[in-house]
Amino acid sequence: MKKVIILTQLLVMLLLNGCTVSYKFNGASIDYTKTKTISVADFPNIAESVYPPLASTFTEALKDIYVRQTRLQLVKDGGDLQLEGEITGYTLTPLAISADSFSAETKLTLTVRVRFTNNVNPDDSYEKQYTASQNFSSDQMLTDVQDELITVMVQEITESIYNDTVAKW
Repeated sequence: MKKVIILTQLLVMLLLNGCTVSYKFNGASIDYTKTKTISVADFPNIAESVYPPLASTFTEALKDIYVRQTRLQLVKDGGDLQLEGEITGYTLTPLAISADSFSAETKLTLTVRVRFTNNVNPDDSYEKQYTASQNFSSDQMLTDVQDELITVMVQEITESIYNDTVAKW
């Protein structure tokens, strides 16, 4: 009887030892045995209105989110995952007309077209447009708030791209 109890306990211990729970706090669902690299091409600004630092700011932020939140190796081109595209829109729109018939608020909108190629799972590849916008008081000059607004919009768009490509939310 003692042998049966000991064998049962050993069996339970072996079963429990073989079970593991894995949590990923970065949100990525990547099989690193198959997917090891990512390449992010430069995103040129082809919008009618051009803010010169925007293209490099966006491209670097997109690279940074993958480097910080995954174990993927960033390569110049030919990655297992590939991101390319262009900034297609950078527009100002007057909103909320005040009593004196002038705009009281203005909306800055950033639009980016992205082509994602997954060379490991081609069915996951897509082309999509992402848009983010921020409002600011028309009492302020765009040049005074532009960098702050761009930071927020770029973060929003890069997080959306990240979620669509590797987090699969």
